[in-house]
Amino acid sequence: MPEPKRRARKDAARNRQAVLDAADALFARSESPEDLTMADIAAAAGVGKGTLFRAFGDRAGLLRALYEARLEPIREAAEAGPPPLGPAAPPQERVPALLDAVLCFKLDNHRLALALEESGSGSPYQAEHYEHWHGLLLSALEQIPGMTDPRFTAHALLAATRADLVERLAGQEGVPRQTLRRQLAGYARRVATADPYASRPD
Repeated sequence: MPEPKRRARKDAARNRQAVLDAADALFARSESPEDLTMADIAAAAGVGKGTLFRAFGDRAGLLRALYEARLEPIREAAEAGPPPLGPAAPPQERVPALLDAVLCFKLDNHRLALALEESGSGSPYQAEHYEHWHGLLLSALEQIPGMTDPRFTAHALLAATRADLVERLAGQEGVPRQTLRRQLAGYARRVATADPYASRPD
């Protein structure tokens, strides 16, 4: 590869990472993430607005890229990590673990998740990460004897982790983090067993 092209690619990769780092820091400390503009992020990253638009298309594209970057370690653990999150776990254990991972991610990244959902970028069900988690849940649910309609069940379980619902419960209603996790785990375990009256976890 000619040196100018190689240098241009390195510069583009470096600028992209600088933008993601700057956006990450701004969203982490902003009280109103919806007010952050592309100009704010470009200034914090030390690049021009044109660089942002070329790399990410628009604000929604930048939010999606930042969301995916934060989510990647959890995705790797779910795809190849140890039980209970990884694929070797029994499905009745993996289903609650997958949902807990999504819930904790939404709690830890609630401002970014809300900003992405509210960005007008289309239905959250069309997002790549939604299809990914739905596929993982579907795969686990299909292994459970007697499970009926696992595709719908995977959608219904993920609905309990929507960012706006998590924000209402944890933010507006003040439900403690561990309570939310315990309630979601109990719900998931009841769904993932043939006994609808299975006891809640301790």
